[in-house]
Amino acid sequence: MTMNSLRSAICLCMLGAAISLPAAAQTSAATPASMAERLQALYPATRFGAVNATPWPGVYEVLMGANLAYVDATGRYFLFGHFYDMETQRDLTAERKESLARIEFSSLPLADALKEVRGTGARTLVIFSDPDCPYCRRLEAETKGLSDITIYTFLMPIASLHPEARSKAIAVWCSENRVAAWHALMWRDEKIPAGECPHPIDRNIALADRLGVSGTPTLAAADGRVLAGAASSAQIEAWLARSAASAVGPALEKDAAR
Repeated sequence: MTMNSLRSAICLCMLGAAISLPAAAQTSAATPASMAERLQALYPATRFGAVNATPWPGVYEVLMGANLAYVDATGRYFLFGHFYDMETQRDLTAERKESLARIEFSSLPLADALKEVRGTGARTLVIFSDPDCPYCRRLEAETKGLSDITIYTFLMPIASLHPEARSKAIAVWCSENRVAAWHALMWRDEKIPAGECPHPIDRNIALADRLGVSGTPTLAAADGRVLAGAASSAQIEAWLARSAASAVGPALEKDAAR
């Protein structure tokens, strides 16, 4: 266990001590629903999400926007840290955050993405990418060697960071061979002739916003797990291997025939 992990575990022990305060300072055991009402009454200016019980009696998981915290039954003591199961050596907070970040893969409008099939195409990978994002180009270099995979790339230019990215994304989409144009741009830094045609760029940006995808590159697996950043090819292979659903990749397609 790392030093940060140990600190978090110590913080949880401190929270446990707070929960073990004398009965006069305690509140009777609460259900998640009543705990949610208690928190809202105590902190009316705070917007709370779901409240759930945890394996630790008297400690509740509470969502506050993108934040995940743990609170005792009184509603007084909060912990912003990681919750560990030391017997199984599992980081329960990390697992929970991964679960919360999942997307409904079957609802993705794959027709709005570039589609590339390699080999059998059995595995499925979605990438949100900006044509002027240096980390996206680094990711492209890492994904070159992936085989037997279907890659859907949602062009998601971030205009506030890359003013020319939108026009490049449109040029790629309006190319006769979209995937070839994308590779020319991202792999070889070639200039793509400007083009105009009906395109999904604005829809892609809105989609990313709805999904909570705020940066590029962001990857999604067939089981809905999300991975942010320019991961290495080895990391991507290991991450994809965790998705049992990825084996049915092409069956999840909703895109129109190109």
